Amino acid sequence: MTVEVNSTNGIFVAAHELKAPLCLMRQLALALDLADDPSTTERLKTQLINVSERALRQVNDLTKIARLEDGLFAMEPVSVRGVCDEVWREISQLYHFEQHEINLHYTNKSKLALANYDLLYSVIYNFCTNALHYSRGEVPSQLIVQDHQGRIRIKVRDYGPALPAKIWRALQSGSLSAPTPVAMRSDSTGLGLYIASAFARHMHSSVRAIRHRDGTSFFVDLPVSYQTTIWSCLS
Repeated sequence: MTVEVNSTNGIFVAAHELKAPLCLMRQLALALDLADDPSTTERLKTQLINVSERALRQVNDLTKIARLEDGLFAMEPVSVRGVCDEVWREISQLYHFEQHEINLHYTNKSKLALANYDLLYSVIYNFCTNALHYSRGEVPSQLIVQDHQGRIRIKVRDYGPALPAKIWRALQSGSLSAPTPVAMRSDSTGLGLYIASAFARHMHSSVRAIRHRDGTSFFVDLPVSYQTTIWSCLS
């Protein structure tokens, strides 16, 4: 499996999305120089840190894509709830700053999935930051973990514009192989979906989507790890 940004359009999308946070950071730095009270200064510093961390994460994720075949991201039993808890703790700060909310729901009985911790963290993080762009203040986004047909499904529900049919079909068929601009869903959607799709494929899964009247659910279904059952039988 080789996953790369293999088109001029894909490179343009990636460059555009990585340029946007740099421009915002420049604006925040200039505003910081003009801040005239401690509360404004603190708010601008927090936003500057958040924007820079998100940009660095995307750059790191793109670097990981180029190294998926190097054997650095082995599959192992991973606590899905543990990963989601970590993502939720980090992402909640961003949601709070943007005056939005994301709720976390667990209904899964299977606790361990066969995955890679770092790649799974990035998949969930990209789902959540994507939903942040399209959340309405009065309707929280949802991070949901549930059992589904013998697998563990991790799903993020947003309440934004409709996902275009072209992108939905590409996700369903697993053919999203480069960052793609998504009409009506700007910001990090194209790059974030590409990164999540590449990592999901490496974990023998795929990113899928459910189109709702009032938004979209993005999800991955991961194989259950039965390592704890084997250990209990040996003990």
